[in-house]
Amino acid sequence: MPIFEYKAVGPDNKTKKGMIDADTPRDARLKLKKERLYVTDLNERGKEGVRRVRIRGVTGVTTVNKQRMEQIAAVTRQMASLLQAGIPLAEALRMVIEQAPDKRIESAFRDIREKVTQGMPFGDAVLQHPAYFTPLYSNMVKAGESSGALEQVLGRLAGFLQAQTRLKNKVGAALVYPTVMICVGVVVVAVLMTFVVPNVTKLIQKRGQDLPLPTEILIVTSNFLVNYWLLVLLGLLLLVVAFQMFINSDKGRLVWDRFKLSVPVFGDLMRKQSMARFAVTLSTLLRSGVPALQAIEVTRNVLDNKILQNALQDVHDKVLEGADISTPMKSSGAFPPTVSYMVGVGEQAGNLEEMLERIAATYDEEVDLSTQKLTSLIEPLIIVMLAVVVAGIVIAIVMPLMQLQRT
Repeated sequence: MPIFEYKAVGPDNKTKKGMIDADTPRDARLKLKKERLYVTDLNERGKEGVRRVRIRGVTGVTTVNKQRMEQIAAVTRQMASLLQAGIPLAEALRMVIEQAPDKRIESAFRDIREKVTQGMPFGDAVLQHPAYFTPLYSNMVKAGESSGALEQVLGRLAGFLQAQTRLKNKVGAALVYPTVMICVGVVVVAVLMTFVVPNVTKLIQKRGQDLPLPTEILIVTSNFLVNYWLLVLLGLLLLVVAFQMFINSDKGRLVWDRFKLSVPVFGDLMRKQSMARFAVTLSTLLRSGVPALQAIEVTRNVLDNKILQNALQDVHDKVLEGADISTPMKSSGAFPPTVSYMVGVGEQAGNLEEMLERIAATYDEEVDLSTQKLTSLIEPLIIVMLAVVVAGIVIAIVMPLMQLQRT
């Protein structure tokens, strides 16, 4: 009997790996389905080696990118409107399939509709497509299904996804102009050092005069770049690979995330963006009926900073032991005192969701202000740096010419 290696999503929304024996890939999936495990990846082990089994509807991609998030937000809002109009879920999914923005989303929703018509809960069906749906999405859908308010939850979820996209776009848009300036500056300096400077310095060296120190440094640097440009590129590539390996490790990621939060201006922006994401995610989950512990765990995975993730994990563990949410938040030191205080007030008053929404709105405005501040600071710094580099090159070329005129 063939043996299959599988990767599946369990009822707790966690990925599980293992091996199972079955006559066919379909039998393997049915066995796992009885254990409430929904397969996302399946490989058959045989004498000829390992053969991947294609699972219809599963894309194999596990990262939700910006474009997919925007598409899913629009589709989710359509589904909310259809359900509010009294259209059954299976029929709403069929209408979404007919209006799908691309073939991949259409394929994913066809698979989801098939599973839903076979009796699988909608919240479990979406987890079969991690390229489009996150555990947060699944948890909110499950809460909506259990409470009978799926259309309201989907509407709230669509608003949440669009808000998250806007929040990411604010920081990204602020960094576009400085990034373009840096790229243009690097290209200009590279052209000067590899084409213009060598021709000018050859004319100067032919005259046999003593060269000033800035000119000698410029000539050495230019010759090195011309003769060893491939080595320079290879060195930069190795540095990028080494850095990527470093931040992919647990210790390296912790060090890098701590450094990002400590950088002036930029670190403040990153922290405010994370606080806005934390508050809006947790409030959305709680309003959708997701239990507090599960909501905290899902919110932890939404944050993209290891320091804040570890702090929220500690909050989760303390709440599991019987503590409130605000006390471990204060003791962690990772959350601003204002956030911890407002969460504590919300817990005591019984309106935590509303208080978290106020926090999210406040920090959303703070992100706008910090983004403008960062842009206004970076742009003149880049201009000054490029001006200093170009001026240094020009001065190093002009100095020997001026000496020649004096003689």
